[in-house]
Amino acid sequence: MTLTFGTKLGPYEIVAPLGAGGMGEVYRARDARLGRDVAIKVLSEALAKDADRLRRFEQEARTIAALNHPNILGIHDIGAYDGAPFLVSECLEGQTLRDTCHDSRRSARYTSQYTITLPMVYLQ
Repeated sequence: MTLTFGTKLGPYEIVAPLGAGGMGEVYRARDARLGRDVAIKVLSEALAKDADRLRRFEQEARTIAALNHPNILGIHDIGAYDGAPFLVSECLEGQTLRDTCHDSRRSARYTSQYTITLPMVYLQ
């Protein structure tokens, strides 16, 4: 499902597309209630029809939302729009992880941060 500028998902208004991948599409949106920019990830239609994938999407959102760590993206909300599940997260500025990994020094630094952070996810 492709969303256009001005589309409203509850209190969130789509501002611009940010990217797309195997799981779906990501958009920059404005949270009208809190006056902040957020990122909205909309699960692709094909994955939304797969009960197991949908369950995993929702479970991952709940698990991540329960965590509080500077290296983990904050999840603010989950919902559905015209049958398409979405999650709302903080909108981070900067390079993509793919772009960052091309710089070997930064890649090593991020790898060490992930090595520290990932066990925290599994311990909670």
